[in-house]
Amino acid sequence: MFVAAEQKQWRWYNIALLAFVAVWGLGNVVNNFYNQGLTVIVSWILIMILYFVPYTLMVGQLGATFPAEGGGVTSWIEKLSGKKLAFFAAWTYWVVHVPYLAQKPQAILIAFSWLFQSNGSFVNSNKGMMVQLLCLVLFLFFMWMSSRGITTLNRLGSIAGSAMFILSILFILLGVSAPMMTGSTIATAHMDQLSSYIPKFDLNYLTTIGMLIFAVGGAEKISPYVNKTHDPAKEFPKGMIALAIMVAISAVLGSFAMGMIFDVHHLPADLYANGAYMAFQRLGDFYHVGNLFMWVYAVTNAMASMAVLAVSIDAPLRMLLADADPHFVPQALSKKNKHGVYINGYVMTAILVGIIIVLPAFGIKGMNDLYGWLLNLNAIVMPIRYLFVFLAYMMLSRQLKKFHSDYTFTKSKTVGFIVGLWCFLFTAFGCILGMIPKAGFVHDVTGWWFQLGLNIITPIGLLALGLLLPIIARRHEIAEKL
Repeated sequence: MFVAAEQKQWRWYNIALLAFVAVWGLGNVVNNFYNQGLTVIVSWILIMILYFVPYTLMVGQLGATFPAEGGGVTSWIEKLSGKKLAFFAAWTYWVVHVPYLAQKPQAILIAFSWLFQSNGSFVNSNKGMMVQLLCLVLFLFFMWMSSRGITTLNRLGSIAGSAMFILSILFILLGVSAPMMTGSTIATAHMDQLSSYIPKFDLNYLTTIGMLIFAVGGAEKISPYVNKTHDPAKEFPKGMIALAIMVAISAVLGSFAMGMIFDVHHLPADLYANGAYMAFQRLGDFYHVGNLFMWVYAVTNAMASMAVLAVSIDAPLRMLLADADPHFVPQALSKKNKHGVYINGYVMTAILVGIIIVLPAFGIKGMNDLYGWLLNLNAIVMPIRYLFVFLAYMMLSRQLKKFHSDYTFTKSKTVGFIVGLWCFLFTAFGCILGMIPKAGFVHDVTGWWFQLGLNIITPIGLLALGLLLPIIARRHEIAEKL
């Protein structure tokens, strides 16, 4: 009884803070500011109201409906549809991490470059192929560490995650107050005019929606905590609304601070890769502390990136293989080494990540262009997993009487289905249009078509591989019976 009581002591602000740390980061501000400039402020407000709030509330109902299911969206799909669709949900959740794993070594190298060189020359002066081969070596090193069950980075990651959260808030406070506190000049002109913030809803704008979706996604991580609140029906929606307000304030003020630090009409071409470091470096100049802020951010980001890389190699793979159905996943992939690691799964990961690290370097020249392409590829691929969240909610809306929940987003089957369908279609829309290459990272017609081809083939290819596993698994079952 005591444990049960303790589990119900969470309040709405506990949920909001936990979710904020899990969902938000400074990189979201920098990347989307580069895409849209000051108009991203209106975009943030729209995405919060029309997408993020219903997304989090849907996740809350799914988590409250299936509190005993630890597999997240995969478990929800299995309960609502069956094992076949659940397998594809699990595969998708794992395989979309492949481009993410391919980019993290780049982030680590950039962090160390700023730490030791105090500038962004690493991105701007090195050839793409050389850097990507170095990234491959770095990735294989972390994979070897993970295969040996080394957990030191996990503990460092917890420290770095907390520090990154503090730095994100510090950036907003220092950036917004810099003109008043230090007398620094506001870099962007006409920030006091409303017209500076109104987006042009053209094709170029629509191709950047996927990055906004990528930035606010991942709310399903908080689903296990819905029933920890003492009154889920009241506390959880309060927490999610508070989360949306916190994220909106951070996004809006962070973007505003970026406009004060960088001239939106003359943004550096390497802002994706180096923007956060340049911002902290300029804040250090404003407040007369030199490179102190930048060094702290570089160390923190390096630690966080290393920890995330190590965790992202192992954790999604365990979700795919831990309770894998032998009808869909070949038994060979479930083989473990003495450290309890799925060793053949690691081999599969190494092959796919290695291809995505090395292959683009043959057609995309320069480290900065490669970084930009991989970041945009992640904005195409990672949100695909959110589609299964909305699909699960649509199926739940059709079966409301069958399942009990302490918290319900809406009691109307029709409204629930329509909201789930809206988020599903909006996510798919963002992913598809995000495939169009960004002008800042394409310098010729050949490069444009090369990137477009990769942006289409990569997600289709990664998802299609999931169709092969059940075929191989059935052949193994037949061979064993013979």
